[in-house]
Amino acid sequence: MKIALIKGDGIGVDVAEAAIAVLETALKHTGEPAPRYDEIQAGAGYFKETGLDIEDGGEERAGLADAIFLGAIGLPSIRHANGTEISPHLRLRDRFGLYAGVRPVKAYPNAPQRLADPRAAGIDLVILRESTEGLFYSAAAHKRSLVVNDDEVQDVLRITRKTTTKLHRFAFNLARKRRERGHPGKLTCVDKANVFTSLAFFRQIFDEVKSEFADVPVGYNYVDAQALDLVRKPWEFDVLVMENMFGDILSDLAGGLVGGMGMAACGEIGDTTGLFQPAHGSAPDIMGEDKANPLAAILSAALMLDYLAEKLDKPSLADAADLINGAVDTGFQENVLRPMEFGGDMGTRAVTNQLLTLVGSSIAIRRSASA
Repeated sequence: MKIALIKGDGIGVDVAEAAIAVLETALKHTGEPAPRYDEIQAGAGYFKETGLDIEDGGEERAGLADAIFLGAIGLPSIRHANGTEISPHLRLRDRFGLYAGVRPVKAYPNAPQRLADPRAAGIDLVILRESTEGLFYSAAAHKRSLVVNDDEVQDVLRITRKTTTKLHRFAFNLARKRRERGHPGKLTCVDKANVFTSLAFFRQIFDEVKSEFADVPVGYNYVDAQALDLVRKPWEFDVLVMENMFGDILSDLAGGLVGGMGMAACGEIGDTTGLFQPAHGSAPDIMGEDKANPLAAILSAALMLDYLAEKLDKPSLADAADLINGAVDTGFQENVLRPMEFGGDMGTRAVTNQLLTLVGSSIAIRRSASA
């Protein structure tokens, strides 16, 4: 198993190393060897040093790995001449067709919950963000901004049948898998079909694909109403599928409901390649201070193991993912995970070390139960 590892900028280095440590421990306890890593230099710091946002040949090497793991990329003080951030990961999305952006949103006990309603403790949903088209089509390698003159810029919002069909099929299959694991399994199409022809097309394709999945319950919501409903009643949703920019915004909103971006795991999946990363930024204000919450990166590593279990047909990798997810659940239930992000007393290393202990404890409990 080969992982392309891009630690990136700021706290990306710290959280990537934390995630790898926990991943390797979970693999060891399930009888799997540690992955082979191809570490690739990329990011704003690398750009400042070399003028390149990713090392020569780095994109090609990333595509040869079984999966890509990314810490965080970008530094506010280092930008292109036009003011945009250094963002080679957007180009990786485009190059490898990583259309399915999976953003789990889950409430944990003893973690901050921003809503007073007791039902907020049961928030457990997934935002599925199309990651290569939509309004982000104007970014990455396309540079499709249309500068009419010095007074106006227009960006392109692109929806294609090919990519959107794949996205919706992924969404229906995800909803079906979640129902098999005890979740409601309802899929909600989030769009602005009442205003934009492009998003009416997005909904049209959703309805076409729906006929292939008669067992999956569906719903519809305009994006502004969905933003309201994520504050009013997020516990009523399970899987939400949407355009790129809508997913970028709503996944951050949803992350705020369950503590913050330090819990925001992310997988970006295409037909042959998957990239996994915490959805937060590089937080240069706390880089090197042992304050970052590594849980988003660690949970992203668990997502990567689940993906690789299916891709490589190795169920033991899914067992390792379960160990990580179970350790996070147990850690919050027992209040032994107290990240500084939540006002706790545990920095990056302390949270990581506690999870390493919990992963070991989980396997010991499993062995005891099966004896």
